Amino acid sequence: LDTMINSIFVMSPTGEVLIEKHYRGYVGRSCCDTFWSEVQRSSHPQEVNPVMVTAKYYLIHVQRYGMYFIANVQREVAPLLVTEFLHRVVDVFRDYFNEVSEESIKENFITVYQLMDEMMDNGIPMTTEPNVLKTMIMPPTILGRVATSMGVGDQSNITTDLPEGMLSSIWWRKKGVKYTNNEVYLDIVEEIDCLIDTNGLMVSCDVSGEVLVNCKLSGMPDLCLSFTNPSIIDEVNFHPCVRLSRYERDKVMSFVPPDGKFKLASYSVNATGQSVVLPLYVKPQIHFSGQSGRVNVMVGPKSNLAGRTIEDVVITIPFAKSVQSTSLSVNHGTAHFDEASKCLRWEVGKVPKERTPCLSGGVTLAPGSEAPESGPTLMVDFKIVMFSASGLKIDSLSLTGEKYKPYKGVRFVTKAGRFQVRS
Repeated sequence: LDTMINSIFVMSPTGEVLIEKHYRGYVGRSCCDTFWSEVQRSSHPQEVNPVMVTAKYYLIHVQRYGMYFIANVQREVAPLLVTEFLHRVVDVFRDYFNEVSEESIKENFITVYQLMDEMMDNGIPMTTEPNVLKTMIMPPTILGRVATSMGVGDQSNITTDLPEGMLSSIWWRKKGVKYTNNEVYLDIVEEIDCLIDTNGLMVSCDVSGEVLVNCKLSGMPDLCLSFTNPSIIDEVNFHPCVRLSRYERDKVMSFVPPDGKFKLASYSVNATGQSVVLPLYVKPQIHFSGQSGRVNVMVGPKSNLAGRTIEDVVITIPFAKSVQSTSLSVNHGTAHFDEASKCLRWEVGKVPKERTPCLSGGVTLAPGSEAPESGPTLMVDFKIVMFSASGLKIDSLSLTGEKYKPYKGVRFVTKAGRFQVRS
């Protein structure tokens, strides 16, 4: 295999190297300096190229939770294999430590290195399934941390035995799982990436989704998930437990689930724009004349929501650098203008049914500066529970192979991805 990763580095939001793990010989930290100078040159961290080419090596990185996860590769490699592996590393850290931050990584240095040892061998990805890793490396506990800090924690968190499932064809599920209450929960989380022009018309719209499962079932259950309208699912990416041939034939997801939480599938929606109905409207009116400007933004639910509430609504307006001050008021939520970045953040929260949230007022430009040629593009964030943007519907979730009848719970959540409105 030529697709080998030499080293992995984890950098903090300030550019400090927190973790360095070498799989195929030592690679100096100087490659991180090359990467960091590129970050500082770009106006926004997200503008840094995911693949950087230098004379000696390639640097492939992902940025999540403000941190940078960088892989150093010295030969031609499939870049998506590397980015997928880095995302898996972040997901495992999140699963183990409940958050991915500078503090959580520093607090769990030993576990981080143990995980990185198990997840990759000689530069080739190995065990990336969190449920399998947990049978080998115990997640840290508060009691364990206290014991270690007092010097009495002599017990290792690594098991000496190989996980039972590793030698079977169903390596992702351990044997002899027992629960008093058998339950399985499904979360179908969809994100809308969308661009709306100044007339309120949709320029582009993409919906992507994930099927997240929390499985607490005894024994060796066999589940089958079927949809009423599977034709709208496009470009699907499955967990290894899903039987691919069965899905291609019958368009149902048949699988023996891992124990605990896992991502069953991620998909994009086969949408032609018209089939996706946006759950809310945002109407911005931002006009400049001379040294001042008027701002009026309204937000509200569309009639297709059937009484469901839109929550966690945040509208960000990145004003031009020539804006000196603002005098804006809101009739719902709170608005804060950041003087340094010239960004206005309006936290609407839950959209009320009895009145339309509105932001209005004026802005003043710096003396001598010209009025911006076009209005800013607003970024919108929101969440709606029990609403599916794509219109995907679950037909049934059936269980075979075990005698019990489990409790089944299904929840749809729609969130904003990159939701932009031009003004």
